[in-house]
Formats: sequence, C-alpha cells, structure tokens
Amino acid sequence: MTILPLRVYNWSMRIRASSFRGFLVPALLLWALAVHAAPMTKLNIQVKTQSGRPVDRASVVVRFVKGHSVVKLGKAIRTTFELRTNQEGEANIPTIPQGQIRIQVIAKGYQTFGQVFDVDEEQITIPITLNPPQQQYSAH
Repeated sequence: MTILPLRVYNWSMRIRASSFRGFLVPALLLWALAVHAAPMTKLNIQVKTQSGRPVDRASVVVRFVKGHSVVKLGKAIRTTFELRTNQEGEANIPTIPQGQIRIQVIAKGYQTFGQVFDVDEEQITIPITLNPPQQQYSAH
C-alpha cells in the first residue's frame, strides 16, 4: 500500500473545493435572479365596434410603460409588441411585465384608440371598443 504525501492530497482537495465553489456561486446567483424576476402577464386584446362586431386587421401596439423590473435572468425582456388583430378581432401578446402598459389601436374607418392600463394578473383579456370617425366640418 502506498501512502501519498500529505501535500498532494491537500492540493487535490483544494482543486475540488475551488471547482465546487466555481459551480455553486453562479448557480446561487441564477436562482436569486429567477426568484426576483419580473412577474409577467399574458394579454388577450379584443377589438370590437360599438355594435359588437370584431375589427380584423387593426394595428395594435402594446408597450410596457413602468412597473416591475424588465430584466429576467440577466436578459432584457421584450417590452413592445406591434401586431394585427385576427378575424375575430383578437390580438394575443405572449408575455409582458406586469405594471402599466399603453395600448394603441389603429383601424381604417375608426378613431384611433390609446389608453394606459394597470396590469397585475398572470392572464388578462382587455376589451376595446372603437368609435366611428367624427364628422368633418368646414369653415368655408
């Protein structure tokens, strides 16, 4: 049976301990970031006319205004979405941070809609009613 010198044994233990610390510290940091990540919400926006008909192909812009942190695991979270409604007048936004969001809707033949909403739920449906355009008046 060979006995290794004490110095060699201590050296190998130091390597193991330092490599364990090299793994443990980043893992703890990732866990801390995940725990304190921004709460997210999934939006469903329904755009309809005053008579209740869905408005298809309306442009919808959703922008995070303020609220919780917009960083998750060290990456910036997407905070602006631009899309169009489908034939049922719906626009589904995957996830956006909870807090204040601004929704703007532009559709041909209707007044432009814009409003800030407070969002604090995991999933929410926001109904939007578009008004017809105002009549034009001329001074001549």
